[in-house]
Amino acid sequence: MTTTARTPGPLSRLLPGRSRQEDRTAGAVRRPLWQTIVLTILVIASLLVFLVPIYWLFSGAVKSNSDIYSWPLKWFPTSLHLDNFSSAWNAAPFDRFLVNSVITTSVGTALEMFNAILCAYAFAFVHFRIKRFLFLFLIGSMMLPGHVTLIVNYITVGNLGWLNTYQGLILPGIGSAFAMFLLYQQMRTIDPEIMQAAEVDGAGHLRRMVLIVVPMSWPMILTATLIVLVGKWNEYVWPLIVTSTASMRTLPIGLLFLRSQEGYTNWGALLAGTVIAAAPMLLLFFLAQRRIIGGMAAGALK
Repeated sequence: MTTTARTPGPLSRLLPGRSRQEDRTAGAVRRPLWQTIVLTILVIASLLVFLVPIYWLFSGAVKSNSDIYSWPLKWFPTSLHLDNFSSAWNAAPFDRFLVNSVITTSVGTALEMFNAILCAYAFAFVHFRIKRFLFLFLIGSMMLPGHVTLIVNYITVGNLGWLNTYQGLILPGIGSAFAMFLLYQQMRTIDPEIMQAAEVDGAGHLRRMVLIVVPMSWPMILTATLIVLVGKWNEYVWPLIVTSTASMRTLPIGLLFLRSQEGYTNWGALLAGTVIAAAPMLLLFFLAQRRIIGGMAAGALK
């Protein structure tokens, strides 16, 4: 058995006892000053791109129209106009929009996650023919834009008489390859010996899924649920084409209704209505941001 002697680099020769890997790590941390300045400027510019529109939304919701239309721009309101929120709420049936959004989001998320858990378990632990083909087919569907199925879904829902109904709003969206893939990646990490021991004890697939797989996959299930929840709350195109009455509209479509009522002049009320529609999901994201980002990162690494 022969051993290869490591040739020390110039810096290693200058600093005895210091490995080349340590040198690379030190070099990565101690970047030149000009690189630090450029990176800092890029980070600040990126933050401004995202934060300025959000700040303008929330500040405009409490500004008067004279402040909104003033030039040069007034970044801070001269006085708070909270009546913009009451104007928006009274100009459109926001209470009905809110109820519809809560029903379609909660029921749709529950059905989609139930479907995703069943599919992920089947692909991870059940052996059947053409499983690999079906899995690749579902994963491949993630590459297609969701709008390619709009016409087919609309014709199907129309033929079933489900236009302007909750089932027409909810059921076409309960299939999610993304949530299934996240859960499948998590379930693959479960030790097979645990599943084999449960099978020896007489536990069937349903019992193993409910008592073993779901509890062990709960963090990823929670992450996928939050991602699906935000997506359904903000969904715009499908509720727009499958509903035509104000009583079945959701909050994102309600903003379009509000704009038709207020026109392009009362921007304070329009921005206040946008805050009403966006606030629940922004609050949810800030409360669960660590879970959402951590789960997406874990799903990407597995």
